[in-house]
Amino acid sequence: MIMDNDQFRTKWQNKWVDSNLYAADNFSTKPSYYVLDMFPYPSGNGLHVGHAVGYIGSDIIARKKRMDGFNVLHPMGWDAFGLPAEQYAIKTGVHPAEITKINCENFKRQLMLMGLSYDWNREIDTSDKKYFKWTQFLFLKLYEQGLVYEKEENVWWCEELKTVLANEEVIDGRSERGDYICTKKPLKQWVVKITQYADKLLDGLDKLDWPESVKKMQREWIGRTEGVDIDFKVLDDSGTHLTVFTDEPETLYGVNAIFLSVEHPYVKDLLLGADNDVHARISSMQAPENGMQGVSVERSVLHPLTGKQIPVYVVNYLSIDGNVDALLSVPATDHQALEICQHLDIGHVSIFDADLNLKNSGSINGLSRAQARAHVIDELIHSRAAVKKVRYKMRDWLFSRQRYWGEPFPLYRGADGEVVTAGYHELPIELPHVENYSPGPDGASPLQRAQEWVNCEDESGNPLFRVTDTMPGWAGSCWYYLRFMDPHNQAEPFSKQSSEYWNQVDLYVGGAAHATMHLLYARFWHKVLFDVGLVGFDEPFKKLYNQGLVTADAFKDASGRIVAVDEAENRDGKYWLKNTNDELQVFNTKMSKSLLNVVVPDTLIEEYGVDTFRIYMMFMGPLGQNKKWDIKGIKGCARFLSRVSSLLEHDAFTAIPQENQAGVSNERLETLWGNALSKIDASFVSLNFNTAVAAFMEFINEAEKDKAYFCQRIAKDFIKALFPFAPHVCSEMWERLGESGIDHAAWPTARVRMVKATKIYINGKHVNDLTDCAGEEQIDVERAQDKVIDALKGRTITKVIYSPNQIVNFLCAPAI
Repeated sequence: MIMDNDQFRTKWQNKWVDSNLYAADNFSTKPSYYVLDMFPYPSGNGLHVGHAVGYIGSDIIARKKRMDGFNVLHPMGWDAFGLPAEQYAIKTGVHPAEITKINCENFKRQLMLMGLSYDWNREIDTSDKKYFKWTQFLFLKLYEQGLVYEKEENVWWCEELKTVLANEEVIDGRSERGDYICTKKPLKQWVVKITQYADKLLDGLDKLDWPESVKKMQREWIGRTEGVDIDFKVLDDSGTHLTVFTDEPETLYGVNAIFLSVEHPYVKDLLLGADNDVHARISSMQAPENGMQGVSVERSVLHPLTGKQIPVYVVNYLSIDGNVDALLSVPATDHQALEICQHLDIGHVSIFDADLNLKNSGSINGLSRAQARAHVIDELIHSRAAVKKVRYKMRDWLFSRQRYWGEPFPLYRGADGEVVTAGYHELPIELPHVENYSPGPDGASPLQRAQEWVNCEDESGNPLFRVTDTMPGWAGSCWYYLRFMDPHNQAEPFSKQSSEYWNQVDLYVGGAAHATMHLLYARFWHKVLFDVGLVGFDEPFKKLYNQGLVTADAFKDASGRIVAVDEAENRDGKYWLKNTNDELQVFNTKMSKSLLNVVVPDTLIEEYGVDTFRIYMMFMGPLGQNKKWDIKGIKGCARFLSRVSSLLEHDAFTAIPQENQAGVSNERLETLWGNALSKIDASFVSLNFNTAVAAFMEFINEAEKDKAYFCQRIAKDFIKALFPFAPHVCSEMWERLGESGIDHAAWPTARVRMVKATKIYINGKHVNDLTDCAGEEQIDVERAQDKVIDALKGRTITKVIYSPNQIVNFLCAPAI
């Protein structure tokens, strides 16, 4: 009888739980390996198949590493503070903790359903007081280092969410969560000095095994720029200077105006004495998408080199990201400045000739830009009109929210308004009970209404008043990977011994969308912890891997109404509303509950089996690339597992002698298995597990031609190699073969492998040979590059010529 490939799910998942099989030992003599998923926010929507891709991929790696003899830490928990639970609480009156608990339980059920080998003994919840006690503890460490301060500034305010948002959480003037309109408003906020670590954050990127795209995003977000701060004397206001930064001082002779953002602190001073019309025009400025706008403040400054008068304008196009609040208008190098100068009819001159040498620029005429830059800087500094400066695009991190559902700050104010830190013995400071979770009409925190909680006394009976802001949702996720190392420690956030044993996260799997938020914040916190001696390594995540999205078709009717996927039907390549003649508009997009195109793993697992689901999620395409959901392919994966179980069906298998008789050998099948195993091994380097699944499928076609030899000589190795992908079916087959402990069985090695050297060339010159070829371009090119890495140092690869099992030729630019 052929196995039902899901009939063993309950059996094996219960066995894994009962035996505590995946519990990691903090002090094992085995080598350690820490593989971590970005832990989820437990929303009420539950998990969909897009989430499953990364979780299954990391689980396959964790299972393989155990078979390789590693002590594997593979934990899971919940990023449980945040806006969605609070929005739900505002609407329903249900405490955020209650809905969060329900959501966590549902997420855990789904993750366990997928057969993921997490160490659930280490489960953490950032909203649990046993956890956020230590978040508050670590915040105090930042405070003690002078990295936390309070200031009033123009911050992004989202009226719909009734909260302040950090710059990173606002995209083109709209909230990253919910896509709501945001505006700037002055509020007093707690701010963390992430800019103090800007250079350390930049320098640390060079030693990380991260995607270059993510490192580039962080570099550009930090935006380190060397230049000069130039002081422009404001006319008619003796002693007052307007300081503007530029990284192109050589273009100073081309400046025809100074542009300020509405938020620039000097605008109010410069507008003193201006007529009401100027004030009104500035106040009525619209967002840049409605067209560039500029208003003269009717003041001028003196050019530090020429003495000419330069007009000052307030413009709207500097205000969106909050990172640039003053700009020298040089239309010759800035197309936006040129556009607004044309709009405002501000004249300008050209300062470059056809060879990009300077002209119309006084003493630097005829010089190259590099020569001119050095000359102008020297002249400005000598005249005390400028100082060298390094600026950063990144701003300090707005760290407070006027909300309920977050970590309370361990801070008080005294009667004199001075800040007083809580003692470590007072932690955790817990949230009080409130009747209403809504912020006040002015955006004030709902905690302000809990006066019994707000009003306190110090040990001497002096009045203290709790800070009523809460920390952002990012706070708990900044350090959770460290708590996983030692989650039950009640004396400290984690022990020195546990962090020394596990050290960096070896592999961190998650979405690229977190590049300039979570990943940057976590690196910052970690570097602070390193500087104060709490950890002995200065980067948290050694290798980062971004899994691709799973997209799905969504539908709209003629009125624009979103139509659920199960209400659409395909007729001759077009989609129609079921049982009607109403044609639907189809568009492919990220899965979202609001678009009614979510596919959940639960129903697929019930219908096709958990191992079929796992294999299909990997077979859809490379783990790191976006993939379009198509249910049709899952049936082929179900047939594959059925063929495997049929080939090793218990009654037939026991009838075959287990010892190879009379030295009978099938060298062809052994060679094919060796080649298949080579591709499977290579998939654990590239993490493109679709190639491994394809190799299994191709080989099983050949194995069926000589079932007896396969069962005698190859079957056990095949089951071990398939186990990380299909652990339930393989555990059952392994047991039926009279074996036990497949989770820690040694990974197979091929007995016979076709060895045909691939020649490695650099610019047509033979430099080495590659003998462990997989016959697939991506794998072989990566292996060849690793083999000649020294010869490629200082070279830029411009093209790779590849011929399977013959050559890999790296065409390179000349060595530097």
